[in-house]
Amino acid sequence: MPSFQYQDFVPAQRFQRALAFSPQGDHIAYSSNADGRSALWTVPAKGGSARKLAQLPGRIVRQAAWTPDGTGIVFTADHEGDEQFAIFRIGLDDDEPAPIATSPVCQRVLAPSPFDATGRRLVYGANDRDPAVQDVLVRDLATGETQRFEPEKNVMFTPIAWSPDSRWLLVAGGRSNTESASYLVDLGRPYAEPRCVTAAHGDGLFAPQAWAPDSSGFYLLTDLWGFTAAAFYTLADGELTPVARHDWDVEELDAACGTLAWTVNEAGRSVLHVRREDTVVRPDVPSGVISTLTLSPDGRTAAMLLDTPAHPEEIVVVDLDDATPRRLTDGRPSALHTVTPVRPESITYPTAGGREVHAFVYSPSTPGPHPVLLSIHGGPEGQERPRYAALYQHLLHHGVAVFAPNIAGSTGYGSAYQKLIYRDWGGIDLDDLDHAVRYLRARPDLDTDRIAVFGGSYGGFAALSCLARLPHGWAAGVSICGPSNLVTLASGAPPTWRNVIDVLLGDPERDAERLLANSPVTHADAINAPLMVLQGARAPRVPRAESDNLVERLRDRGVHVDYQVFPDEGHGFTTQANEIRAYSEAAAFLIKHLTAR
Repeated sequence: MPSFQYQDFVPAQRFQRALAFSPQGDHIAYSSNADGRSALWTVPAKGGSARKLAQLPGRIVRQAAWTPDGTGIVFTADHEGDEQFAIFRIGLDDDEPAPIATSPVCQRVLAPSPFDATGRRLVYGANDRDPAVQDVLVRDLATGETQRFEPEKNVMFTPIAWSPDSRWLLVAGGRSNTESASYLVDLGRPYAEPRCVTAAHGDGLFAPQAWAPDSSGFYLLTDLWGFTAAAFYTLADGELTPVARHDWDVEELDAACGTLAWTVNEAGRSVLHVRREDTVVRPDVPSGVISTLTLSPDGRTAAMLLDTPAHPEEIVVVDLDDATPRRLTDGRPSALHTVTPVRPESITYPTAGGREVHAFVYSPSTPGPHPVLLSIHGGPEGQERPRYAALYQHLLHHGVAVFAPNIAGSTGYGSAYQKLIYRDWGGIDLDDLDHAVRYLRARPDLDTDRIAVFGGSYGGFAALSCLARLPHGWAAGVSICGPSNLVTLASGAPPTWRNVIDVLLGDPERDAERLLANSPVTHADAINAPLMVLQGARAPRVPRAESDNLVERLRDRGVHVDYQVFPDEGHGFTTQANEIRAYSEAAAFLIKHLTAR
């Protein structure tokens, strides 16, 4: 078998979380980097060649929505990952997009359904009035006039959708990642103000999703009954009725023309459910992870991004009349035409307090024992799931096993588990990682004298914490955009995130002592393993200076640090060339230190 390089496992394109059916349901708009740079594309819903509609130098397309007449698309884009999102519109026959709102220092967020029925009014969120507050703005595209709706203190507004009759505006009011309320604005009344309509049902998660076709109410996700469930809120009496409850979290949800579709996260695997005329079916889609689920306007077709361990993320549509799934894109890399991808083993291991931690183990097909990479997901309110990972498959091809746990703070296991890490970064999570290594040491198929740790964003923080605070004889570590100082992370967060950061992490002044005590930079003198640090120069959340400081301290002590800064990237990688270069070098670094005897 040939020895493949990392790039041989890299999919031909990577998608942003944006899928939108045209009003006629015959085309889907999406964002990908299929030609190496981010662009807005469309593809026929029945299958066919994709068309690149818009590409702006240095801009990353993030969201997309069709105009109600189907003649154009509005989209948001930031510049090289700086998270300052501008809004543009492009007609299907236009050569270049036209700006709608583009002042450089502003975070703008389109509603998933941003137009009223006429297409004249556009709704979006923006922090142009106050950098720390995200308002909801309704803009008349014909006159330029704007209505503004301001949230109450410590609430971040995110617009969701117009009601089909264009009278009501549905808004999410977030206080943290686990606390959100549903608000309504009655645009049929003069001087209307946003009104919280779920307060009577208590605190917690009440995240609005989609309207009923007759505007009688809307669907939302709530943890009112334990795991996240789908419910329906009736405008007439304020009643909240469960419509989908499971022993796992409901995640994606959409409704159209009498069809309701939702996904359930069953131990990381997405299961699609569809209700039509009071009958619920489970279409047979390949086992993996579904994201960005959306229904065609007639409710007869579901589109999603589907990612499986054996096939990279693609746009998949399901004809709900015959439950037949088909891929509209095919980004399989060259290596998959020769190499059989490894599917993970799902396990649990014990940790402190009698808890069990769910994890995935990827084992090479060659005889062991194998060196192992401990891979930590970002978030921390994220989840390791059975999806395709080019890095994993490349390492497995070179005889390196991968262990990927869902430690305290991960999503998918109920809100109580998710909240375990609140204000305790570098505490309970690090203890779970300590127990992960103990579990690995008990497996005869793994060589834990050769163990490395890897992560991006929060995962990078956790990787640095492992190297600095867990004495397990690490062979190497890789941190991608990982914060090393929790005080600067908290103080440098986007202003609109202020309340979320206070809940999740802590106040940078009031909690400075605790945050610093749990920061990797405080324990940097204990890091001795070879380290690779990858950093975006434009990252707004984890500034370059923070990584500069850590690297300088380690190098002054003689620790080997491979430090690479990407001048045109932010928090992560958006251009294909940068992503391939970064992960190619991270893979080579890990293989070098894990396979050397």
